[in-house]
Amino acid sequence: MSELAIIGANSKVVMHFAIKLDDGSAADSTRVHGKPARLTIGDGNLTPNFENCLLGLKAGDQREFTLEPADAFGEPNPQNIYRVEHSRFSADAPAEVGNIIAFTQPDGRELPGIIRDISGSMVTVDFNHPLAGQRVTFAVEILSVE
Repeated sequence: MSELAIIGANSKVVMHFAIKLDDGSAADSTRVHGKPARLTIGDGNLTPNFENCLLGLKAGDQREFTLEPADAFGEPNPQNIYRVEHSRFSADAPAEVGNIIAFTQPDGRELPGIIRDISGSMVTVDFNHPLAGQRVTFAVEILSVE
């Protein structure tokens, strides 16, 4: 019987994961669509802290890791909150509290922002990660490691 590969630097990993909040609600899950995540350790798709939790695991392993905000999606940064003129929004992307709207950056990339407040002609848009400031639990099931 051959030994299973263990997750290390540059490993290609296929896994199911769920992100749970302290109140028990699920913020994200690959099982919802039945499509596992594929990633390479060290490619920047996961935070280093989350990658460190995966190191040493192998196919078949199931674990849960609870990460504090600074180790997961960071603390909210007040510099990522902007006030924008209401006139910059359209019927296709209306400024309504709670909406997530993609804003095109000067380099052509899109950055999602959450509408937090509308006051008169100004709209407050938060570009922090939606889970910034929250402690999260990652539940993972490793399907394969190369």
